[in-house]
Amino acid sequence: MKRTHPQTVAEIISNLLKKENLQSQWDEHRALDIWPEIVGPGINRYTTHRTIRNGVITVWLSSAPLRNEMMLSRSLLIKKINEQLGQPVINEIIFK
Repeated sequence: MKRTHPQTVAEIISNLLKKENLQSQWDEHRALDIWPEIVGPGINRYTTHRTIRNGVITVWLSSAPLRNEMMLSRSLLIKKINEQLGQPVINEIIFK
């Protein structure tokens, strides 16, 4: 058996995700996890449900005025999420 240099758990997981072509899906789910951090607790309180598929986050909001306001700041939110993730993962946000 070939000996290799020791790896951290993070490196092992990262290599596995890349090998199995799961990195993009992992990044998308990380985007959902950081949503409350990006929008803050006030706006997150009105978020009832979030999903993601192929770089598109769909967010259901319980407040129609807030939904309209969020549509205006959509590009800024996309930019903040992608900066937090360190790479372009999110292409679009849909508010319902």
